[in-house]
Amino acid sequence: MSSRIEESPRAASDPIRVLVVDDDRGARALHSGFVTDIPGFSLAGTASTGESALAQSMSGVDLMLLDMRLPDISGVEVLHRLRTLGAKVPDVLVISSSRDQTTVRQALAAHVVGYLIKPFTQAALQERLDLYSAERRGSSESDRERPLGQGEIDRLLATGSIRQPAVVRSHSSAARIGAGQSAKLPKGLAKVTLERVVAALDPVTPATVLDVAEVCDISRATARRYLDHLVETGVIDLAHRYGKRGRPQVLYRLSPSLER
Repeated sequence: MSSRIEESPRAASDPIRVLVVDDDRGARALHSGFVTDIPGFSLAGTASTGESALAQSMSGVDLMLLDMRLPDISGVEVLHRLRTLGAKVPDVLVISSSRDQTTVRQALAAHVVGYLIKPFTQAALQERLDLYSAERRGSSESDRERPLGQGEIDRLLATGSIRQPAVVRSHSSAARIGAGQSAKLPKGLAKVTLERVVAALDPVTPATVLDVAEVCDISRATARRYLDHLVETGVIDLAHRYGKRGRPQVLYRLSPSLER
């Protein structure tokens, strides 16, 4: 998912099409009304689940207002999947009551254009949308037409944007970051095992605790201790997969966070 704010192929005077994603019917209606009343924006549709949001995201949507708590897959999972769909996915403004550091960090790491805490007023949303619209209009045509440097090409491949001032972690650099944590490892964790755990993870394809344990030939309890440490230090992100029964399955990926 990129924090791109670029002109769409449509005319600049066309309204920005917004998809409102929230599992609460009342919130969807309220936020849809807000969007409809804000000049320069139009309501493209609504979605009550992550899967529905993903299905609608490729249908001429410019901006998604995304709640992080959804009944099927989490908002974090939606952000991860959007990153795999190509350059034409919408930008995302998170609208959520979630304030925990893990959720906020994961959302910002996915390069969303903003994170607005619920409940909010129409004025607060309009302020964010007006800022987004101004930055979108101000996107320079020369940025897209001039020759790109290697670093910009790497950022474009990794994030969909050349406008980031930092390089996205690659798999190998994340492994180096994991190894660099060894100087402050909690008691009972070892550098060699930490490197193996990080090497077993991927920035796109999620892994479970069992997956990591099997690849690294360690117990699930041991794998979980290392994964918990890596989540706390920001090296990896977690998401949840909700099934029809039982507790949600926890999934781990290398974090797409930026290195300065």
